[in-house]
Amino acid sequence: MSTEEKSLNFLEQIIEEDLKNGLSKDKLRFRFPPEPNGYLHVGHASAICLNFGLGIDYQSPVNLRFDDTNPAKEEQEYVDAIKKDIEWLGYQWDTECYASDYFQQLYDWAVEFIKKGKAYVDSQSSSAMAEQKGTPTQAGTDSPYRNRSVEENLDLLERMKNGEFPNGTHILRAKIDMSHNNMLMRDPIMYRILHSHHHRTGNQWCIYPMYDWAHGESDYLEQISHSFCTLEFLPHRELYDWFLDQVYDSTKVRPKQREFARRNLSHTVVSKRKLLQLVEEKHVTGWDDPRMSTISGMRRRGYPPMAIRNFAKTIGIAKRTNLIDVSLLEFCVREELNKTTHRVMAVLNPVKLVITNYPEGQEEWLEAENNPEEAVMTYRKVPFSKELYIEREDFQEEANKKFFRLTLGTEVRLKNAYIIKGESVVKDTEGNITEIHCTYDTDSRSGSGTEASQRKVKGTIHWVSITHAIEAEVRIYDRLFSHESPDGNKEIDFKEFINPNSLEVITGYVEPSLQTAKNLDQFQFQRLGYFCVDKESKAEKLVFNKTVGLRDTWAKVESKE
Repeated sequence: MSTEEKSLNFLEQIIEEDLKNGLSKDKLRFRFPPEPNGYLHVGHASAICLNFGLGIDYQSPVNLRFDDTNPAKEEQEYVDAIKKDIEWLGYQWDTECYASDYFQQLYDWAVEFIKKGKAYVDSQSSSAMAEQKGTPTQAGTDSPYRNRSVEENLDLLERMKNGEFPNGTHILRAKIDMSHNNMLMRDPIMYRILHSHHHRTGNQWCIYPMYDWAHGESDYLEQISHSFCTLEFLPHRELYDWFLDQVYDSTKVRPKQREFARRNLSHTVVSKRKLLQLVEEKHVTGWDDPRMSTISGMRRRGYPPMAIRNFAKTIGIAKRTNLIDVSLLEFCVREELNKTTHRVMAVLNPVKLVITNYPEGQEEWLEAENNPEEAVMTYRKVPFSKELYIEREDFQEEANKKFFRLTLGTEVRLKNAYIIKGESVVKDTEGNITEIHCTYDTDSRSGSGTEASQRKVKGTIHWVSITHAIEAEVRIYDRLFSHESPDGNKEIDFKEFINPNSLEVITGYVEPSLQTAKNLDQFQFQRLGYFCVDKESKAEKLVFNKTVGLRDTWAKVESKE
């Protein structure tokens, strides 16, 4: 990469500077380090695109390293889901690694720390430790166990490892400086006792390393050149470097931690704890509920992976946290789906339309284009008959001049079919329209080349043949939260802003070409929006999720508010 090719973000500038200062390009190596304690969300997607994008740009390897240092919260299910998400986004890692791969080396280093007077076993209660740690403006005080002998520390650590003590009785702390102005440097914890089954190492270990201890040393063992983290890890950088100082060999690459800002998304939450709360309290159906900000939720809703990658590229990398409007993500989704999806016909709020002069029992299979954006146009056949469903909103008995759809006495074109004219209506006892009767111009079939077919009418509406229509369950999703920043006020529970109308389940009717549609197949329902087949869909009962509308309707709603 060169600065002449494109404008570089500040992380790329750091890499370029390191290359100029002598770092060999073949030593570049990046990593994506998720903790397998939940499903990845849109914030992780940006980090994935950043690290794997750098790997592509610099033709350098990217490791996938699972930070599996807390077995109480981590599961194989999450490991599998994370790998699936990364592959679905279109990226491939070089080496699959786990912090647990390095447990023995980390322990051996901890022993060396003790021998060099750099670590000690503390036996205080957690409350006593918190009290002696001090405050940002007041120095901490030394633990009464800080000057234990090397022999006693080694003995206690060995017995901790062997499972002789219950949880919480001892910890291993680095011996740095209890008066340091960075509180993270005040003798941070390296190991805690945790009698918990690990999804990879089983019951082999009874002590587990803290993230700060495992993070930089894992980067070092994998020879990661640049370790990019979000801004909350900026205060941790000093500790990251201190731990590296104790083990660093100058013949090897020394990892460099640098930080970038989180990009929060409006009308959603991206905290794993809050997402888990939504799942456990059944505000949503699961981690992959299409209203969730998880990658699996976005996939199930029908968001294309390239749209998410384009979104990450559009928002870029910043040094300051800010709130990105979800409408930008939806714009990227529309842009991608417009290029890739077939246009089909579906009616979601049906009213019966009868063409009174169409021959009884007759049907035609009309030609319809699949996607006008295709380089080579393809077509399909759609059935036409005497009785159709149209959208109830596409008819008004009496309408003003700005209504360009069907009314009594006016003409509209049925998409891919004929020009029809509204003649009369049938109503039930409550005055609701149950049928619309119309006539059709027999010479006006689309594409026939006749003079009548080229006649201009004010509107075109979609339809499905009632005889051939397939009933489908359609799930209309709206934003899960009504507030743009639901967790922005610590005084208010974020769940107070859950949108009670975030899901509407309706019965619609779709053209028969969709009978064989499979999970995640994507379509544009003409004039209605983009939809995809849900995983619960079956041949005998199709289920579609609304991905996004054809235009941003929220902009109007919010401007009124």
